[in-house]
Amino acid sequence: MSTAINPETLKFLSTLEINNNREWFNENKPLYLEAKANFENVVNEIIAEVAEFDESVERLEAKNCIFRIYKDTRFSKDKTPYKTNIGASLVEKGPKTLNHAGYYIHLEKGKSFLAGGVYMTEPKNLKAIREAISSDSETFLKILNKKSFKDVLELQGTKLVKVPQGFDKENPMGDYLKFKQFTVFHPLSDKEVLDKNFVKNTVKVLKEIYPFNRFLNEAIGR
Repeated sequence: MSTAINPETLKFLSTLEINNNREWFNENKPLYLEAKANFENVVNEIIAEVAEFDESVERLEAKNCIFRIYKDTRFSKDKTPYKTNIGASLVEKGPKTLNHAGYYIHLEKGKSFLAGGVYMTEPKNLKAIREAISSDSETFLKILNKKSFKDVLELQGTKLVKVPQGFDKENPMGDYLKFKQFTVFHPLSDKEVLDKNFVKNTVKVLKEIYPFNRFLNEAIGR
């Protein structure tokens, strides 16, 4: 039986939002460690199942994929010291895979979601992705228009006002070429997060993301 997200994990995150200070956190650190351990166990199960169709994640360990809860407040107006979410990025690490497309799992009371694609990547990678979309629009649109994909995912990201330089402004894929990030999202309700089949349901969504990630990574790797 799969490990499930413990209700106490979401409860800790929501309580932290109300008590986002070092004194409360230090007094309740055992609760944080329990929440982190619960999430780590779930993510390890997700990695194992995703590796069955995407071998790029098979060497990943959840402990190395989970983001720190401590915020970097040096350049932020919000000086609260802790994130009120817990997230994991499943992407192959290494010099040849820097800024590649991957999967993201985000837990936050009332704001959880799954995502995939590339959020921040080097300009040369972004250019390569746009070139692939322009030259192989049929494959790209086939991925986006697949019913099972459209049923659970939405392409999102900030966009340029105009088609970027180097591409014909009348390019039929112009609206897609304007994207500065190529990310797909699947929102999760708290009920879905706490479902006993969370691992199974998550893997099902990530499997739909896989062809999208593969298209982006093949473009970057050219």
